[in-house]
Amino acid sequence: MRRLRRLAHLVLFCPFSKGLQGRLPGLRVKYVFLVWLGVFAGGWLAYVHYASYVELCRGHVCQVVICDQYRKGIISGSICQDLCTLHKVEWRTCLSSLPGQQVYTGLWQGKEVTIKCGIQESLNPKASLDTAPRRELVLFDKPSRGTSIKEFREMTLSYLKANLGDLPSLPALVGQVLLMADFNKDSRVSLAEAKSVWALLQRHEFLLLLSLQEKEHASQLLGYCGDLYVTEGAPHRSWHGAALPPLLRPLLPPALHTALQQWLGPAWPWRAKIAIGLLEFVEELFHGSYGTFYMCETTLANVGYTAKYDFKMADLQQVAPEAAVRRFLQGRHCEHSADCTYGRDCRAPCDKLMRQCKGDLIQPNLAKVCELLRDYLLPGAPADLREELGTQLRTCTTLSGLASQVEAHHSLVLSHLKTLLWKKISNTKYS
Repeated sequence: MRRLRRLAHLVLFCPFSKGLQGRLPGLRVKYVFLVWLGVFAGGWLAYVHYASYVELCRGHVCQVVICDQYRKGIISGSICQDLCTLHKVEWRTCLSSLPGQQVYTGLWQGKEVTIKCGIQESLNPKASLDTAPRRELVLFDKPSRGTSIKEFREMTLSYLKANLGDLPSLPALVGQVLLMADFNKDSRVSLAEAKSVWALLQRHEFLLLLSLQEKEHASQLLGYCGDLYVTEGAPHRSWHGAALPPLLRPLLPPALHTALQQWLGPAWPWRAKIAIGLLEFVEELFHGSYGTFYMCETTLANVGYTAKYDFKMADLQQVAPEAAVRRFLQGRHCEHSADCTYGRDCRAPCDKLMRQCKGDLIQPNLAKVCELLRDYLLPGAPADLREELGTQLRTCTTLSGLASQVEAHHSLVLSHLKTLLWKKISNTKYS
């Protein structure tokens, strides 16, 4: 036993020592070096994972700050009592990809849920409770005491117009906001309720959730407390690289991305069903009740699905209202089209004569989704479908973002794709 311990000590800490070289043949020293290198690499990976976890996962800070504001009577909401008094909201796995946007899986009322909360940049991992008052002043400052319900309604309508555009349907959305604010159904909106719902509207994804609540492919809102909100459980992800620590994801080669998708992803008929749902979501974003929305980060990481393989948008952070994109592009100075990029891939052409960004995007949502589906659907596709599917997807990727062309071709191409996929899986267990 003593000899074994000594050998382990030599392997781990003294791979080049004379003692070890005297006990083992030269060839084995190479293997010992590889073992030592593997232990070192494993330790480094563990450190990187822990460091990224500490930086990204601060749900405890978020809960402490929210509950502090709730106990002071500054905010309220439908889950405040369960979160802060009864402790019936269980925080589980951290899914955060940015320090300022906390995302956790959780359990509430016997259901799997997703918990989301924003943390100001001033709240770092070493922050103490002394930072809470600053967040109150920054985030929960509107509306001020004395604001009437009429003024709050007008204030909300103006905010929605600025972010979604001047749409005739917005008064109905304002009505939904006020209804949600009155969570206790006492037919009045208190200052704490108004502060909470106003803070929620400042969260980009919440505004999108509210606008897409009637759509089956967006997560359903279940409750809130201040600017913390809970949605239905996180969908399964189509991109299995999401399980890696965020710092290591860019290191994964594209070929390995594809291999992981084929080895670990759903069978092709299930992928076809998910793709049909994604195409339906594109339809929902195009001229919906509250305007048009653009997908500005079209990646597999945002393609989620339920246990029944129904498509669910995994992350709405990079879905943007048309009004916000046009406001960003209007009068923007540019030298190249790359200077006219909103988010990751909402790109407009650059007028090199005027040196200003144009208003129409180069690619519409459907063209970007079809590029994604080429890698998602063509590998493993049935032989009798592959050629026609490839042709239709290539045609789809050439769609222009010009408004005059989108109206004419968008619905037709989308309908052909959905019909092609549906014919293949209809009347089977996959439908």
